[in-house]
Amino acid sequence: MMEILRLIVTIAYVLICVGLVVVVLMQEGKSAGLSGAINGVADTYWGKNKGRSMEGALNKLTKVLAVLFIVISLVLNLHWGL
Repeated sequence: MMEILRLIVTIAYVLICVGLVVVVLMQEGKSAGLSGAINGVADTYWGKNKGRSMEGALNKLTKVLAVLFIVISLVLNLHWGL
């Protein structure tokens, strides 16, 4: 029974790892370059409502996946000594 649970947790861990890589690669860079400095990106509509945009959703998903990654890493390491 414990081997099945270990297999399920390991598969979930691999899926979270892949998901975290994909979500991080989908995000835009934080520096907008020279055009962002000239145009004042922070004053635009999208700059003020970043939490409701796709970028905001990706940021939240990154945080959730990172926490899950750390927790499952600890569980796998402490419980099964992988």
